[in-house]
Amino acid sequence: MTSIRLDKVWKRFGATEVIKGIDLAIDEGEFVVLVGPSGCGKSTLLNLIAGLETLSGGNIFIGDEIINDIPPKDRDIAMVFQSYALYPTKTVRDNLTFGMVTRRVARQEQDAALEEVSGLLHIDTLLDRKPGQLSGGQRQRVAMGRALVRKPMVFLFDEPLSNLDAKLRIEMRTEIKKLHQKLGKTTVYVTHDQVEAMTLASRIAVMDNGHIRQFADPNTVYEEPVDLFVAGFMGSPPMNMIPGRLRRDGSLFVEMEGGKPGQVCFPLPGSLANRLALADGYEVVLGLRPETIFGAGTELPGKDRFIFERLIDVVEPTGPDTMLVFDIGGSELIARVRPEDAPRAGEMFRFETEMAKAKLFDRKTGKRL
Repeated sequence: MTSIRLDKVWKRFGATEVIKGIDLAIDEGEFVVLVGPSGCGKSTLLNLIAGLETLSGGNIFIGDEIINDIPPKDRDIAMVFQSYALYPTKTVRDNLTFGMVTRRVARQEQDAALEEVSGLLHIDTLLDRKPGQLSGGQRQRVAMGRALVRKPMVFLFDEPLSNLDAKLRIEMRTEIKKLHQKLGKTTVYVTHDQVEAMTLASRIAVMDNGHIRQFADPNTVYEEPVDLFVAGFMGSPPMNMIPGRLRRDGSLFVEMEGGKPGQVCFPLPGSLANRLALADGYEVVLGLRPETIFGAGTELPGKDRFIFERLIDVVEPTGPDTMLVFDIGGSELIARVRPEDAPRAGEMFRFETEMAKAKLFDRKTGKRL
């Protein structure tokens, strides 16, 4: 196993800066996921590690060695792409062993690697088939197997599940996690799917516009986002964002803008209010996860709870949960409730929210307060 370190890495395409001075340290055996919207630079960063793109600045280390000028084939890295890139005229067996044949690996060693990898990925019964005779999930297993037979020090995955349907994505996600737990290889995985990121990663690097906004374990990224971007990107449905102003009225409140009758003023918990030293009227954004807003009285009693009533605009059943869409001060919010507690659209509903889990952000800088 080996570590990966990026030191002030830049990548420019002409005058366009795609990667902007990224520092990143990946420990031996870690499963790190690069996640972010399309165009944020995550695949470019992966290609820089693989050697498929040249650096514009900075250094990349594998272990203690700078690999900036080392060709991709000599970096001891295996990469799995979004497109399976299998040879259509070759059998699964030949696709898996082609790299070993070109490197003149002994036949006995080829057979041993083939048996080990095909058994590990449950494709041992498919060895005589060609890619056109395989399902999407089977093709992706073959693509992974082709990387595994090389026994590299580092695995790189570039959105490998994007072409699969929802059920296969979940199955392959589990297979990839099992594989990492068994092999313990250092792995860097690119996706735009935050659910994949949360379920697979030991740590997540949330990327935006060529920068890493936050690098932490999944629970920290979800529960303690550093800014509005991370808070809004991580989570499905995303965190509710409510712009407002702080005011002091015995205790600290977040007051919604607009001054309409029946306006909701969310009281902040003492643990948050006591550490804020901000002026009255300071512009903030209150963040509430959908699961922290539920039907009043439907959960066990707790401290720092706040009850309010709103008209339900949309009801979205999802099976185990029902999403309720409603409006507060011009902001559309989503609550996650149990199906048996859900009202109908157009009805008034009494909500309870767990303010102890509320997040507060500076509206101008976007940083969490």
